[in-house]
Amino acid sequence: METLLSSLALISCAVALVYAWRILNWVWLRPRKLEKILRQQGFKGNSYKLFFGDFNEMKTMTKEAKSKPMTFSHEIVPRVSPSILKTVENYVVMRKEEGYLSFKKNRPSVSWKRFARFTSRDRGFCRPRRDGIVREVELSVLGIVNKRMKAIKAGETAGDDLLGLLLESNLKEIEQHGNKFGMSLKEVIEECKLFYFAGQETTSTLLVWTMILLSKHKDWQDRARDEVLQLFGRDKPDYQELNHLKIVSMIFHEVLRLYPPGVILNRITMKESTLGKVTLPAGVQLLMPAVLLHHDRKIWGDDAEEFKPERFSEGVSKATQGQLVYFPFGWGPRICLGQSFAMLEAKLAMAMILQHYSFELSPSYSHAPATVITLQPQHGAHLILRKL
Repeated sequence: METLLSSLALISCAVALVYAWRILNWVWLRPRKLEKILRQQGFKGNSYKLFFGDFNEMKTMTKEAKSKPMTFSHEIVPRVSPSILKTVENYVVMRKEEGYLSFKKNRPSVSWKRFARFTSRDRGFCRPRRDGIVREVELSVLGIVNKRMKAIKAGETAGDDLLGLLLESNLKEIEQHGNKFGMSLKEVIEECKLFYFAGQETTSTLLVWTMILLSKHKDWQDRARDEVLQLFGRDKPDYQELNHLKIVSMIFHEVLRLYPPGVILNRITMKESTLGKVTLPAGVQLLMPAVLLHHDRKIWGDDAEEFKPERFSEGVSKATQGQLVYFPFGWGPRICLGQSFAMLEAKLAMAMILQHYSFELSPSYSHAPATVITLQPQHGAHLILRKL
């Protein structure tokens, strides 16, 4: 009996030591190792802090920025992303020169809270609450997916919506090429979450900001309405003709430039990667602040903070001079697959609104852009609509 108890005690100690080592590596050893690797390549910035990192500083800056509305202007970066702006101003200016990325004062210089984040949101006290919400969402989606899968196995259709098409396509891929080429259940769940946020949230926020800006710039509202009436009259818009709305397209692009639904794009290196002359170890988080690039005067000119849809009169490529500085839907192999559908959906809704209503800002409207997953009016969009 004593031998058994001793064995159990030794096993318990061994398990405890293993978990203690993993926790120590997670919260201290690995972050410090990443910091050392990046510092050796010339990166500067705040040192890694255990658990909370720069969370309190970021929280204070964000709270202060959101504490009161701003005067109506499109210079929204200090309010929307104060900590990102401070980081960029203090540490880094990245430009494309001679085919690679160079940095301020010709040396890499990025704040840890923005470049190699093992702090704040990812490691801070808000993580348990966030993880709980994530689990709740995933369980809800899992229930829907399992129900569809049972229907398919029973010989029924998976449905003609996006989820049904995804599941049927994935099953065909697995049948033809094996599990190695199909999507896992977790990947299907992630796609469902993306469908919601990319397909609903972003389109709705685009429409809201478009109505706010057209309320302020009545000349462009009139021009957009004239275009819609010339093309469709009072009839229901034909979706096949929506791409002929050139002025509406210009307006949408300018709204997406000034008020991108996703102000920052996140990526994490899954393995050691090379960026120009910089080597990034696995586990480094990279943030691409779209809202900063979209408002940069060096890119767009002195009128970068003005609402000027005509800058897109000859298309996005001409407006950006071929540079990768405008990406409201992301870019590269992970660009949003639904961007064409989202733009068509937004054009249809806006065309129908313009056909039947004129609109203006209510005196109670407060201009207060803020991020709640997507960029939204913090105090709502108070508009006055008048039937035509």
